[in-house]
Order: sequence, then C-alpha cells, then structure tokens
Amino acid sequence: MGWYGDWYPKPTKRRPANGLKARTGPGQKFGQTWWAGKWLRALEQLVDPGRLSRGRSYARSGQVLNLDIKAGQVASRVQGSRPSPYQIKIQLKPLNDKQWAQVADAMSAQALFAAKLLAGEMPPNIEEAFAAAGVSLFPVKPGELITDCSCPDYANPCKHVAAVYYLLGERFDDDPFLLFELRGRTRAQIIDALRARRAVAPTAPTGRPSRKKSKGSAAAAPALSPEQAPPLSASLAHFWEPASQLDTLSIPIAAPELEAALVRRRGEPAFW
Repeated sequence: MGWYGDWYPKPTKRRPANGLKARTGPGQKFGQTWWAGKWLRALEQLVDPGRLSRGRSYARSGQVLNLDIKAGQVASRVQGSRPSPYQIKIQLKPLNDKQWAQVADAMSAQALFAAKLLAGEMPPNIEEAFAAAGVSLFPVKPGELITDCSCPDYANPCKHVAAVYYLLGERFDDDPFLLFELRGRTRAQIIDALRARRAVAPTAPTGRPSRKKSKGSAAAAPALSPEQAPPLSASLAHFWEPASQLDTLSIPIAAPELEAALVRRRGEPAFW
C-alpha cells in the first residue's frame, strides 16, 4: 500500500462483495423513522464527513456481509480492499435488571407505549421512561458507544464501522425492538413485562376492581330481578323510547392514536 505524504495511506479499490445492500439509494436520507435518525446522529457526531460518505457507499454496494445483533453488541464483517473481510464490533452497554424494572414501570403507566410498540412503532416520548431510571435508550454520552474495526485505518470509527451503522439504522426502521435488544431486553421480554404490569389493576377492599364514578356522571340504575321487571306487554308503548340515562351518555369521536393497531401487532401489513 502506498502512502500519501508520510502519514496517510492512499485509498485502494475495495473488492466486490455481494453482502447486505442498503435500500436507501444515493441522494436519499438514511433513517426514515425518528428513532433510526437519532441513532444515526450519534455516529455522525463522531465521524468526519468523508468517512461517512464512504461508509454510505459501502452500505449501498453490499460490502457489509452480515449483521449479528445481541445484548450490548453488534458483530459484523465488511469486505474492504484486502482479501479477508474486516471484523467490526459496535458495543453499547446493556441496562441492568433494576434499571429495566424502572423503565418497565414507567412504560406501563402509559397504555399508548405498549400499543405503539406492539404495532412496530417507537413512542415519541419513550425517552421519558428511560429518564425515570436515570438512563437513555440512545447513546448520548461520550464513550458510551464503543466501536472497533480490524482495518489499518487510524481513525475509529472508520468507514467500515459507518457502513455497518447505516445498515443498523435501516434495521431499526423496520424493528424498533432491536434498539431495546442492544440495551439488553428482547421484544418478548419487554411485552411480557408490560402485560404483567398492566394486568395488575387497583382493587377495592372487596377484592373487585374499583370503579370511581366521574364527577357529574349519572348514578347507575339499580339492577332489577326477573320478578321485579315489568312484563314486556306493559312496556310496548314506550319500547322504542330511550332511557333517561342516555341523556348523560357521552361518546367522543376522534382519530385513533395509532391506525390499525390490532392488525399491525402481527407486523406491517402487505397491503399498507
């Protein structure tokens, strides 16, 4: 390999590879969702624009051969100019059990969190739940994101790390639970924790769920036994008249917080 001046290696042509290709084309923005965009911004603060540009090119041309995501770490291989692919590691410290318990408590307090996550979306205020435990879902502190590549480039992160990072952003677009997995919890663990907490409702002294009557609501009509109920023949004249309780009935009509929530729990529909 030649040298430019006396310190920087001249770029050499990378070897063709048929690995994972980004679906984001030239001129298009990586990170279509807000959470993937925030993930990518953490890297863009660490890498110079030239290496970021080459990293995007590597990601689009299929130089990244694999992405293995597990708790606290992403392992990958990237084909560069040498015969053997470079080994890449990206590490993000997982949260401990106590921190995850605090996060789950905060998330379960808002039903919308579970609904959006089950539909494959990241709630926009998800960081509030992590802030309750004094942590963050995304890497925000210096040194929190650790990257390593076996290439000879003196800079870290290098273009090979950037290529992996951009493809991760696309994976996070499709599945926000992968961000949680990097922090130490799988999709199943998160959903189970939320369901367990949502299932525990406040109860009245009798052991039955308490029902607080809202201010201004009508008192519930006393239940009638079959012996007390008037015969149908005596009520025919007023059969189609609404009961007096309907005057207090209020049905607010508004767009749902999340469209097709039940359908999207099974993943993004093909017809969407």
